[in-house]
Parts: sequence; C-alpha cells; structure tokens
Amino acid sequence: MTAARPTIPLHVASGKPSADALAQMDKHWRWRHVMLAPHRLGFLLAMVVLVASGLWWALVQVDRSTQWLELAAALSPTLVHSAVMAFGFIPLFFSGFLFTAGPKWLDVDPVPVEALRYPLLSQAAGWLLWLAGAHLHVGVALAGLALACGGLVWMTALFWGRVRLSQAQDQVHARVIAGACWLGSASVVGLWLSLMLGAPALARAWVFTGLWGFVVVVYVTVAHRMIPFFTSSAMPMVRAWRPFWVLWLMLAAALLQVLAAWLEWAGVTSSAVGLAWGLVHGTLQLVVGGILVWLACVWGLVQSLKNKLLAMLHIGFLWLGVAFLLGGVSQWLAWGLGFGGLGLGALHALTMGCLASLMLAMVTRVSCGHSGRALVADRVAWSLFWLLQAATVLRIAAAVPGVAGVVLLWLLPMSAVLWAGTMGAWGLRLGGWYGRLRADGRPG
Repeated sequence: MTAARPTIPLHVASGKPSADALAQMDKHWRWRHVMLAPHRLGFLLAMVVLVASGLWWALVQVDRSTQWLELAAALSPTLVHSAVMAFGFIPLFFSGFLFTAGPKWLDVDPVPVEALRYPLLSQAAGWLLWLAGAHLHVGVALAGLALACGGLVWMTALFWGRVRLSQAQDQVHARVIAGACWLGSASVVGLWLSLMLGAPALARAWVFTGLWGFVVVVYVTVAHRMIPFFTSSAMPMVRAWRPFWVLWLMLAAALLQVLAAWLEWAGVTSSAVGLAWGLVHGTLQLVVGGILVWLACVWGLVQSLKNKLLAMLHIGFLWLGVAFLLGGVSQWLAWGLGFGGLGLGALHALTMGCLASLMLAMVTRVSCGHSGRALVADRVAWSLFWLLQAATVLRIAAAVPGVAGVVLLWLLPMSAVLWAGTMGAWGLRLGGWYGRLRADGRPG
C-alpha cells in the first residue's frame, strides 16, 4: 500500500502552492515523507551506511597508528573496508537514480516506493551488521552480508523488470546498467562464498570484480548519458557529444581491470608471463587514461568551471583518467624499478577521486532539484567537495613509495578522518532534506 502523499492547495493562477499554503506546510522531519519518492529512501539509507562506514574506518586507522582502542578484528579490516566501499552505500545511491530517472529513460511506470522498502532496508541493515561483525564475530558479518546480498538481488530484479517492460527505442544505457547490477549481485554472492570457504584472496578478486564490473560500469554509463546533457543544458555554447564508441571504450577499460584482478588471483602476475602482461596492462591503462583526460576536456571541463555544480561533475570524471594514468605508471614502475606502490594511489584516485566526487555532485544535484531548491552548489557543498579532494590527495600521497615509510602513520588517519568528517557533514545536511516536504510545496 503506497504511503499517502500530503496535498497542498495550488494557487490557481501560477499552478504553485500559495503563500498561505507554504506557511502552513509541515516542516518537520518525518519518516512518511521519506516514503514519498524513491530517491528519498535510497539516498537516506545510503547516507546512513556511508557515514557509519566512514566513522568506522577512521577509528580503525587512528587505532592502527596509536593503539588507543586496541580493536579486535574478526575479519580483515581492509577486506571489510573494501567490500563496504564497493557494495555498501553505492548501490543504495544507485537505487535513487535508477528508480527515479530509469522509468523516464525506459518510458515505463515507476516502481512504487513501498516495493523498494524491504530491498533497500535489507541492504542498509546488512552492511551495518557487516561492520559490527568485523569486530564481534565472523558469523555476524556473514549474516549481514547475506542480508545485503538478498536486498541487492531483489533491487536488481525490480529494475530488470522495468527494462523488460520497456518499448523505448533507446534502451542501451538502461540495459548495460541492468547487466552490471546482475554482475554486482553475483560478486557479492562470490564474496560471501569465498569467506565461507576461508579464501580471502578469492574474496578480494570478487570485490574488484564488483568494483570495476558493477560500480564503475554503472558510473561511466550514467556519465556517458548525463554529463554531456547537463553541460549543454547549462552552457549552450557546449554541444552535447556522446558517440557510443566512447561508452564501449569505457566499458572495455573497466572489464580489462576485472580481467587483471582474476589474473592476479590466479598467480599469473608473479610469473614470467606476468611481466609481459604487466607491460601490456600498463600501456593500455596509459592509453585509456590519456583518452579519458582528453574526453573530459572535450565534454567541457574548462567551461564548466564557471558553474560550480557542473564543475564538480567534470572534475570527478577527470579523476577517472588520472586513475588509469596512475595505474599505468605503477605497472611500468614495477617493471623498471621493482616496485609499484602507486597501485593503491590509482585505486583511491578511482574510488575517492572519481566515484566519490561524482557521487557528491550527482546526489547533491538530484537532492536540490527534488527538494525544491536551486540547482546550484552553494558554499557548503563547494567546501565539502574540496575537502573531499584534499582527503583524496592525502590518501594518494600515502601510497607514494618513499613517502609512505616516513609519514604513513599520519597520512592515512588524516585522510580517513577528513573523509569521515566530510561525508558526515554532507550526510547530515542532505539527510535532513529527505524527511521533509519540498521547500516549494510541490510533490516528490
């Protein structure tokens, strides 16, 4: 049964709520307001997992450097961290987009918010149990992971149902995303089975499969569809240019990284064949990185700097090219000098620089638009974005060979604490919007 929508009388002449109606509007935070639209529920639950995981990781990093808390670990904190960063809050943010914009792309009826309640709550509760079980007991963590997996599969099935109903002429983006969601679901199942079998290396391979084959694929697919559209809408002098070869290139690059993860698990990278593969892999990453940096410029990176909200999107996409370039440099350093410490830097250029920056920009944009606020990055949003950039640079610096040996004990905690503080402030701010009616009194 769908939650009742509050009705506000409209001013006949303008079609907008009258001043008296706005003055009498309920301005309190209420759960029933969260259930008014898919993005409200998905984004709110994502914020809960995001903030909780950020605070947890900051505590782990501070404890590693100081031993103040002496936290016991039932599972590897690094594996717990990588799993929740890949599968925890990001699919919940995806749900807000997929069940808001997806039906419009596909020209089908939207899924009722009530139908999303249990799949999304299952994921949020499951990942919170995962974090708790990391220190309490492996069984608690595995139970949480199973609950989260069930929620993700359920959510994916609901979105796939919309795709199957569609008669829209252009379904490419939606179908690619649906396929990626199924791969993400399989990756979480693989992670769970690997932990049940006591195979941490296999679990790591499944995390990277989900990161690149699910999360990155969804990101680049949405970026291909939306960034040129947003840019041309805000800046008419920039033409919307999004040929499909660009999408196929980005998807191929993501799947290349999935292949690399499985070759590493199979031990190929440590063999003689692995040396040749490392050179090929590094070269391909450098080529892809260069193309993506060029694409960021073609899509209007420089022009976007005049519009802060748009600039956040373009800078986030630029980090994707930087991540591939760092990955390629790391491979060549491993061949020439025997070390490839920049690999972790490349990974965090992707996760913190690209994925988190695009997340902050896109979620802020959607939240502003669907809460009756102006589509602008105000001083708070802009400041949080640059704090995120600072946290990213600190984390990459911690991975630079030579630097790590001197100040690693401080760079990692500083980056983790800055991440937790930034995401916490952002989550509290936007979380307050999702439980309140739109500021302009309109539905949604």
